[in-house]
Amino acid sequence: MKKTRVIIAGAGIGGLTAAACLLKKGFEVRVLEQAPKLGEVGAGIQQSANAVKVLYDLGLREALEKVAVRPRDYEFRRYDTAELLHKIPFAGAHEQAHGAPYYHIHRADIHRILADAVRALNPDAITLGARVTGYTEGASGVQVQLAGGASWDGDLLIGADGIKSAIRSQIVGETPVSYTGYVAWRLIVPRSRLPADIMERVGVVWCGPKNHAVVYWLCSGEVLNFVGIPERAAWEEESWTQRRPWEELKADYAGWHPKVQAILDAADRNECYRWALNNRKPVFNWSTRRATLLGDAAHPTLPFLAQGAVMAIEDAAVLARALEGSATVSDAIELYQRNRVARTARIVEESTEHGGLYHIVDAEEMKRAFIERNPAKERAEWLYNYDPLTVPLK
Repeated sequence: MKKTRVIIAGAGIGGLTAAACLLKKGFEVRVLEQAPKLGEVGAGIQQSANAVKVLYDLGLREALEKVAVRPRDYEFRRYDTAELLHKIPFAGAHEQAHGAPYYHIHRADIHRILADAVRALNPDAITLGARVTGYTEGASGVQVQLAGGASWDGDLLIGADGIKSAIRSQIVGETPVSYTGYVAWRLIVPRSRLPADIMERVGVVWCGPKNHAVVYWLCSGEVLNFVGIPERAAWEEESWTQRRPWEELKADYAGWHPKVQAILDAADRNECYRWALNNRKPVFNWSTRRATLLGDAAHPTLPFLAQGAVMAIEDAAVLARALEGSATVSDAIELYQRNRVARTARIVEESTEHGGLYHIVDAEEMKRAFIERNPAKERAEWLYNYDPLTVPLK
């Protein structure tokens, strides 16, 4: 189906990965992005081997190595004393075990790298200022409606337009949303503002009572990323571009270790963001005959397994393979969905279960959680070894 005309709604990480995978295989692709300028906000994301294999296959290894950080270890430390509760070796061990490295990377960097890859394959593939509002489909194709009355015709529509997807709304309808009781803080701090010995080239999870924080380096080690997850009874705005007072952030981490305080004190006080973490149960049908969903539009997930962007990249690779190997668009959509729903549902559900795993008062309790349950070992056995490029499609 190399002449298949594919329309992708959304030029985020998932949409751009799908575009690059499809263009590489010879498909005609048009990405419709509502923003007037291509770019990405946010801070750090994590990319494990199951996604990095796809990025390498797209020829992006050199670009990634220039900006990403390979964490040596992941350390789990007590919030007040910095006692080391557990350590997981990452740098060489992850690549040796799973066939590709583990990266910490700024969301804007990976977005730029993917956008450059798409434009290198087709300079005209991305159309900006094009907000998709819905679609109609028939036996011979799909017509995508845009705000303002314009439309695009194609053979397949991929909804990669995020958690508030217009395509998801049309396919799935309204789905229940429940507040988890957690909020997420995010901020980034340049290395130049921090003490020289603030932390090594590792990821650190600071574990505390009803709260935890994840800290790691970005941008070749020149920027420190901080994500804090305190429990909060009141529901808040879900938008992750919502600025909140720095004083509220400091209050959430009162009494925490001096290294945590040093990070917060060095932050730009006008660039602290906080949003509500809401839970949505998995759906098991995200497609129609000529439209399907990808990434957060298909399976919005909480951040506790660090697999949100990874799943979108997996989706993109599997969908491209399904299209390449199927006789019709509808066959390809069925094959793609059939091979993705169970895995993505498991990741959504286990991410929810991990919400309070690092919220502790007693250090011995935390040690028992790792020794008896060993969640990292469990994940390694089924999560990181998945290869979207070679997994059999059934």
